[in-house]
Parts: sequence; structure tokens; C-alpha cells
Amino acid sequence: MDTDAEKMLAAFFNQLTIERRASRHTVTSYQRDIGHLTRYCEDKAICQWQGIKPSDIRSHIAGRHRQGIGSKSLQRELSAIRSFYNFLLKKRLVDFSPALHVQAPKQARKLPKTLDVDQITGLLEAGASSALEIRDLAMFELFYSSGLRLSELMALNLTDIDLSDHSLVVQAGKGGKTRILPIGSKAVGAINNWLAQRSIFNSTREPALFVSIRGTRLGQRSIESRLELWCKKKGIAEHIHPHMLRHSFASHLLESSQDLRAVQELLGHSNISTTQIYTHLDFQHLADIYDKTHPRAKKKTD
Repeated sequence: MDTDAEKMLAAFFNQLTIERRASRHTVTSYQRDIGHLTRYCEDKAICQWQGIKPSDIRSHIAGRHRQGIGSKSLQRELSAIRSFYNFLLKKRLVDFSPALHVQAPKQARKLPKTLDVDQITGLLEAGASSALEIRDLAMFELFYSSGLRLSELMALNLTDIDLSDHSLVVQAGKGGKTRILPIGSKAVGAINNWLAQRSIFNSTREPALFVSIRGTRLGQRSIESRLELWCKKKGIAEHIHPHMLRHSFASHLLESSQDLRAVQELLGHSNISTTQIYTHLDFQHLADIYDKTHPRAKKKTD
């Protein structure tokens, strides 16, 4: 790209950092994504942003796809390119956005992996034998009871829970949204057991509900590690991660209630299409039962 094109790009990143106050992670991602387009332009001897056509964007994205880049990553790259061109349009430095109508290749949607009720029971009724395990069990019960994201559970403070009311407040869920969630009786009992132990963790000044042995807020990686250790110690062979407990919560609730809107609210999904993936899980479960039990569903063997 020529000097003017480089200056435009620098001005965009400057606006992203200073005016829009984007995080360092976001800026770095945009730099990487637009960097791929810059290299494409250099290979094609395109020197100015105005010279890029929709066919160039399609060719660039198709080339990235052939390299094995997934649909989600390509959607993110297109989003970064569109943001850059929106900036150029506002500055009247280009006449149109060549990425406006370009779509990333569609990717088959993977169904989230869940545990059945018996597996959940085995996981949560394995028994805690130490203060750390009492804390861990309270976390795992709360994941399954309220369908929390890992980041949401980590961010919970003591003031966010009301055990007498069996409820909690997620202060800043995905997209900065606040929501109130119920807490099941099993989780309430597990949290009460943990609160009786919490004072020994030197955490008098720490507002977090779940703290480390040093008395500091427990981090996401630590929570993941504790679940891995729990499964290993309890002889559970399957690899279970925190989000699997959230998926199980959603799937079991939808299977029982058939109320998609309620599940959407509890999960904190902005778009109901995100929640609808659990209807596919429910159908898959019913289809498996049908195949195993219906007298005319079973295939005859010679």
C-alpha cells in the first residue's frame, strides 16, 4: 500500500484506541485481520483502499478459506474490514465499502456437548472431603443450577447472591447486560456450606464469592483446572468443562419446560436463534430414544 493508505490505516487504529476506547485485544485483532487484507493487496499490486473492489474482497476471503481458516474467523475479518471502510466513508476517503455485501462461507453449526441427568448426578453427588472441594462443589452446583457462563461465575460477589430469596444477580453478563437468576435448593445448600468455610481463606477484604487459598478472586483458568481435578479424583473419565454444565442446564430445562423464551432469558442470549440450538439437542435426544425403542424403527439385520 502507498504512504497515504498507510496513514489512513494508522488514523483508523488511532481512532479505535483513543476515541472508541477499544481494548488492546480488540485493536490487536483488527490489526491482524486487516493485515491479511493488506498483504493480499500487496500481492495484487493494489496501492490504495479506493482501488479494492468487492471481487477482491471475495477473492481474499476465498483464499483464506482455502488455507483452512474457519467461518467464524473469516466473519471476524470481514467485520474488521467493514469497520475500517466505515471509518474511511465517514472521512470521505472512499466512495463505497467493497466488503459491505461479502459473506463468509457458512460453517455447519456444531451441537454443544451436554451431560445427561445421571451424569450430572454422578458429578455433583461425588462428595466433598476438604474446604477446597466444598468450594468447588458450590461452584459446580451453581453452574448447573443457574446456567452461568464461566466469566459470570468468576465475577460474582458476595453481594450478588441472596440465599434467602434463592436468587443471584449477574451484574455484567455478555454485552454488559444485567439479569436476575434463580438458584436451586441444592446449589443454595452447597453455597451455604462454602460460606461456612470461606473465612479460613484469608478473604475478609475480598468481595468475590469464590476465592483462592490466598484469599483472592478465583480466576477462570483456576476454575477450569479445579473441575478437571475434581473429575480425575472422582474417577470421571469424560473431559468436562464449565460450559458443558451451562449447556446441560439449558438442554435439561428446555426438555422439561419446552419454553424457549424462558431459557433464552435465563441464559442471557440476545438473539433467540442462539438458544434454538438446544431445540436440536432436544430433538436429537428424542430421535435416539425413538431409534432404540420403536418396534419399527430398528433396522433388520440378516
